[in-house]
Amino acid sequence: MIPRKMMAVCHLAAVMLITLPAIARAQQPPYNVFPAADPPYYRVRYEASTQPGELVFSANFTIWIPRDVKTLRCVIVHQHGCGEGSCKSGLTGAFDLHWQALAKKHEGALLAPTYEQPEKADCQMWCDPRNGSSAAFQKCLIDLGEKSGHPELADVPWALWGHSGGGHWAGGMLLLHPQRVAAAWLRSGVPLLKPDPTQSRIKAHTLPDTALKVPMMCNLGTKEGVTVKDNQFAKVWPANEAFFNEVRSQGGLIGVAVDPLSSHDCGNQRYFAIPWLDACLSVRLPKVNGEPLRDMPTDRLWLAEPTGFEAAPVAKFAGDALKAAWLPNESIARAWMEYVKDTALTDTTPPPAPKNLRVNGNELTWDAEADLESGLASFIVERDGQFLANIPEKGSNPFGRPVFQNLQYSDTPTQPLVPLRFTDATAKAGEKHSYRIIAINTVGLKSKPGENSVAEGAR
Repeated sequence: MIPRKMMAVCHLAAVMLITLPAIARAQQPPYNVFPAADPPYYRVRYEASTQPGELVFSANFTIWIPRDVKTLRCVIVHQHGCGEGSCKSGLTGAFDLHWQALAKKHEGALLAPTYEQPEKADCQMWCDPRNGSSAAFQKCLIDLGEKSGHPELADVPWALWGHSGGGHWAGGMLLLHPQRVAAAWLRSGVPLLKPDPTQSRIKAHTLPDTALKVPMMCNLGTKEGVTVKDNQFAKVWPANEAFFNEVRSQGGLIGVAVDPLSSHDCGNQRYFAIPWLDACLSVRLPKVNGEPLRDMPTDRLWLAEPTGFEAAPVAKFAGDALKAAWLPNESIARAWMEYVKDTALTDTTPPPAPKNLRVNGNELTWDAEADLESGLASFIVERDGQFLANIPEKGSNPFGRPVFQNLQYSDTPTQPLVPLRFTDATAKAGEKHSYRIIAINTVGLKSKPGENSVAEGAR
């Protein structure tokens, strides 16, 4: 069950204004607890500003850069939603092994901002990028590029993912900087394109023609006004519908994917969001840094009714194309049909085998990369060729499939981070054992065993 407090702080309409003097000028709970940012992780933090037009909240930006990438080609941004609970969750976003797999495939970095919004502060002061968060974000790319030895980070394209207020932010950034955005996934939040008299504090954006070439996906839970229309999140679908209709009616490359199982939490969306972003990045990223983003092809697209369950090639689609959800190709269209049915996307690819198994006494540690399609659910430890343990013994995730790192409401790992570690408490002093590790993804597929490591039991 989703905590009532967490649901409330994530809802844009529930936040209230505070005055500038109430904003803390140093890290305060809950934003003072976060994983260390040792290479390949890097972090910068900026204090809140009192200057007009600048960011009124302190902000913390953590980035992961694959060790073997010489020149970055893009940055994938994982943006949390509104309220202290969601903002705090951004502190672990860069440590997510599944999202790292997407970044690594495209020689990109994974960036997770954390805006240190007090509990009852106005979320619009950061989730509208015109209020200083756009400038802070672009500054962090320069500073993180310098810290990491990747100055090209300041200029590479962005792939944006955002939840709730983060979706509002990601959509706003796309509308402000369409030439920089390769694709944007908007989970349960979109910017306004027309003034809404019922939400006068939220300023409308304009829709530039250049934004119509950027792939966008509106993704929300069916309980956010699609099939359930009487809860606190019932206005999410009308806002998404209005945004979709305006963009699509002008030929914009925008789709809708309704999660049939969830409400305002993120559910199993990552199993469709990551392949969708992968498909867009595979086409749009330029072969040479500094060249413009490439256009999506027009000869492969499929269309679907926005809240329907079937997609078809454009030539066979019977409805109005400019009212239909846009899907870039057949593979994504088939994944969309599985996702909107029950979120159980097909995957036949096992995860990569774990590497660098190290044994120190009775303690085993190793390195692992996630399966791009299905992430990581658990590991099997073998000793002397025989099963020894499952790690964890039983996975849990209140919002979707069990994931090894566990997941918070805003689709980020829990704290403290779950370590890649196991202690063999049954090994006796003087005994020599051979160990190996097997990874299991979230659909149950097993990797090949990692390399053996032989060690003597603890003395």
